[in-house]
Amino acid sequence: MSSEDGRARIVLALRKAGVTDASVLNAIETIPREVFMSAGFEGRAWEDAALPIECGQTISQPYVVGIMTAALELTGREKVLEIGTGSGYQTAILSKLARRVFTLERYRTLLRLAQSRHEGLKLTNIVSKCSDGGLGWPDQGPFDRIIFTCAAPVRPDALLAQLAPGGILVAPVGAGAVQELLRYRLREDGVFEEEALMDVRFVPLLPGVAREA
Repeated sequence: MSSEDGRARIVLALRKAGVTDASVLNAIETIPREVFMSAGFEGRAWEDAALPIECGQTISQPYVVGIMTAALELTGREKVLEIGTGSGYQTAILSKLARRVFTLERYRTLLRLAQSRHEGLKLTNIVSKCSDGGLGWPDQGPFDRIIFTCAAPVRPDALLAQLAPGGILVAPVGAGAVQELLRYRLREDGVFEEEALMDVRFVPLLPGVAREA
């Protein structure tokens, strides 16, 4: 199956599964997921499944990427912070839908691979750094949108503090094997609204920067 056929098949499957945002589906169809796979898994890039990548991490299931991206309600004008660059696939999707994407990764190996992939795809609105994602990126805040691609054990107050008024944060929250995907909105009066979207399974958010890898 060609890359184009594979991406078209994923988009059709996501639409049937309830991902209906046309801009999100277009971004998923535009970005070649096989570029972000670890060696030996390229042939499985078009499966709607989470798959292993380097450093014991995973590339998210396209359905979950679609749901989380749509939940951000991007219009193309936003400044987005991503916690957990991973393979760089979610970052690439965001880059097609936002004005600028700032992304943090604790594993240098993953960050270097993601940067190389983004350069190869000529994605020029991504700024990345090896850092502790749990601290966010206060020097670059506030952000219009924040997304976690790893599970925060509890409500991520340090990151909520970096949201701009009217902003949205989407994150898996919970310390168990299954987490709750939550969407937080910061109202103009400073009050946070919390909405549960679905149950998900993500690798945990870990503190600090990895000593190796």
